[in-house]
Amino acid sequence: MKYLVLGSSGQVGYPLCNYLRNNNHEVIEFDIVEDELEDLRIKNNQLLQKYIKECDFIFFLAFDVGGSRYLAKYQHTYNFLHNNILLMCNTFDLIKKYNKPFIFASSQMSNMSYSPYGVAKAVGERYTASLNGITVKFWNVYGPEKDLEKSHVITDFILKAKNDKKITMLTDGTESRQFLHADDCSECLVILSNLYNSLDRDEEYHITNFEWNTVLDIANELASNFDNVEVIPALSKDMVQKNKRNEPDEYILNFWKPKITLKDGIRKIILEMKNEN
Repeated sequence: MKYLVLGSSGQVGYPLCNYLRNNNHEVIEFDIVEDELEDLRIKNNQLLQKYIKECDFIFFLAFDVGGSRYLAKYQHTYNFLHNNILLMCNTFDLIKKYNKPFIFASSQMSNMSYSPYGVAKAVGERYTASLNGITVKFWNVYGPEKDLEKSHVITDFILKAKNDKKITMLTDGTESRQFLHADDCSECLVILSNLYNSLDRDEEYHITNFEWNTVLDIANELASNFDNVEVIPALSKDMVQKNKRNEPDEYILNFWKPKITLKDGIRKIILEMKNEN
């Protein structure tokens, strides 16, 4: 199978490409951080058209997005909205033209109408349904990150623990989240791609570990992997999700179950980041 991974250098895309190759699949990578020609915002992008035409399946992971720090700063800006609308319009047009099977990566935030990011993902879900594709909803997937400006909470905390010997938090940490290691996510995505033609389009596919942890729990667990690292919560509350708590649909467990515990996943990321240095 020849897979096209849009957003191949991202937190999900990078491990997904490795997983696909390790399972003897051919992979076409496509990500703006690797080459400016691989920009989904370019109208009539000939390189994108070539790859979509020749691939067997598409993982649409690319999006202008980052962790809470990035979203708090940018999601209400014109450029954030414009970037995401452009890349969706251009990509969905070509998927429609060549009638390719695909999975669109949405978010558990897509029902949060006060979040421009959530609204943009909801629009992508509607496009996907109109093309008979499959939408998956990610719940705080964590893995190796190259673009530290857009890094997510676990990467941010690791960097603070390593460099500052203290984890200064953006909030009081009482907000609850569900986290999933990118390797588990990659396995799930490939399973869904193999089942693509038989999957029920009326069901929701939530990719998560189905366990709740507060962000303060994450900080304390991460700090325990270092010597003498202090955790310092802030006074403010979460203003990105505004402490809204969705409950994931468990239908996905009919096909796949997560394997990597949060404790093991955090240790795995710490080790990978140490090896990179």
